[in-house]
Amino acid sequence: MAGTAGSPASPLARAERFIWLTARVLEQRRFAYHFLDRGEGPDRGREAVETALASYREQDGGYGHGLEPDLRGPVSQPLHTAHALRVLDSLGRCYGPRTELICRYLTAVSTPEGALPAIHPSLRGYPHAPFLPVVDDPPGDLLTTGPVVGLLHRNDVWHAWLFRATDFCWAAVEALEDSHPYEMEAAVAFLDGVPDRARAEAAADRIGRLVRERGLVVLDPERRSAYPVSPGYAPDEHHFPHDYARVPRSLARRWFTDEEMARSLDFLAGRQREDGGWPVTWRAWAPGPVQESRPIVTIEALRTLRAYGRAIG
Repeated sequence: MAGTAGSPASPLARAERFIWLTARVLEQRRFAYHFLDRGEGPDRGREAVETALASYREQDGGYGHGLEPDLRGPVSQPLHTAHALRVLDSLGRCYGPRTELICRYLTAVSTPEGALPAIHPSLRGYPHAPFLPVVDDPPGDLLTTGPVVGLLHRNDVWHAWLFRATDFCWAAVEALEDSHPYEMEAAVAFLDGVPDRARAEAAADRIGRLVRERGLVVLDPERRSAYPVSPGYAPDEHHFPHDYARVPRSLARRWFTDEEMARSLDFLAGRQREDGGWPVTWRAWAPGPVQESRPIVTIEALRTLRAYGRAIG
């Protein structure tokens, strides 16, 4: 296949065909930047991704238009904007005037305690996943705030919004007891980027024990049915070591033995479907969001496998 080095039967070649068949322009350009060497140089590839991402940007500095596929409509949302920041981070472009505008948007939509809600009320009236309800006065949410704060700190972004948002995240992380996998993943994303490394390591050790004790991670993929699924999740919406430790440098990597991580990565590699893409495991509510999400999940699966040195093609 043009553009891909390696066997046509390799995971990467199969994924490339899936991307060209199904993905939005943004994911097509992200895939090309991360995995295809076209002789154009990294700067050209970054610019192509940024151009595609800019089509989702709103005048208020946030992002909308279904960038996060489970939220539809033209209005900016914290989850869309967090998605945009992850894309910019993957390009090494999380800095400058654009990031300043994003931080202004985050300031404008924050709750009184300085945190981000999961869903801003402006989404009302537009289609969205039923498991992401719209309320008039939403509380601050670690699920949304933690990854954004961690990412901005990791990129040495300093903005007034970060002070109170960081305090919110510390309080939320250190109070975690009863939780669910996505919230624990958000806690890890915060702890992986926050500057106080000693405090982050201590907090990560504690929540890692909680994740294991509460059965919030499947340590043996061949025995998935023996592990509980969190309330409100889809029937097979389990989480695995690679979901928490997406790269080896993550603090969550310490939670798992080498054998546990190897089994997890084997399972991740084996989830590639016949069409070349990886599946969406969360609850499906409409065909369009599932189709748009699968290329995103596919890119992240390949990036995780490559980060751990797995051969993808």
